[in-house]
Amino acid sequence: MDDNIKETLDEWVEKINKPDFINTDPVQFPRRFLSSAFFLPDIEITAFIISSITWGKREMILRNAERILARFGDSPYNYIMNKEYDTLGYANIHRTFFEQDLAYMLRGFERIYSQHVSLQDFLKRSFKEPQNATAWDICRVLCKEMEAANCSANYKCFPCHFEFSALKRFNLALRWLVRNDGIVDLGVWNWMSPSQLYIPLDVHVGNVARRIGILHRKSNDRKAVELLTNRLREFCPEDPVKYDFALFGMGIGNKKENNKY
Repeated sequence: MDDNIKETLDEWVEKINKPDFINTDPVQFPRRFLSSAFFLPDIEITAFIISSITWGKREMILRNAERILARFGDSPYNYIMNKEYDTLGYANIHRTFFEQDLAYMLRGFERIYSQHVSLQDFLKRSFKEPQNATAWDICRVLCKEMEAANCSANYKCFPCHFEFSALKRFNLALRWLVRNDGIVDLGVWNWMSPSQLYIPLDVHVGNVARRIGILHRKSNDRKAVELLTNRLREFCPEDPVKYDFALFGMGIGNKKENNKY
């Protein structure tokens, strides 16, 4: 272990993982449902839907996320269970993500919530040994439910190439839901541990990791995610993905990359 790298990463986590980060990041959207009227399904739905559009310019992501939540009113869960998604058409929502893609996701969630009190409950029942469940295992289970609800496969919602995909957006949703340090991430799921999380690897995070010498693989694929996360586990086995904040912060000087997700 390189103590200098760990020290630098820990310093950057302290700088970036602060409450004022929330208002500039998509994590703000699921956090809006952390209130006295706390209802887990509203948080779960928002986390997975908003994370699914986290690619491109940050300003565009935040703007389009606001538009999505405006459709749902006070409760994404009620919107789904009342089947209001049937009114969605074909309008563009975010880049290559359209209303029919959103309807596909919501129809899948309706199938899950009609049988389970929460997505967490559904996943608990899906894995006999949840401590061994990886992000790719969880994604595969959700994809099957989405496909069953829609009688077809749709690859804009969750990735389907489990052998290769980095699952950047999916891992971001899991980070929001599972990490529980009480600062930025919500920590509303307890069926899996922060130690099981994988880094949400995008071009920006990958470039910074390579620059500081903790990732040597050129491709931003599943193997790179596993290699980088295992390296970060050497620094903090119980919470390796906290270093997502550090890798983001260390690249802030690059305004072109910092403006993107």
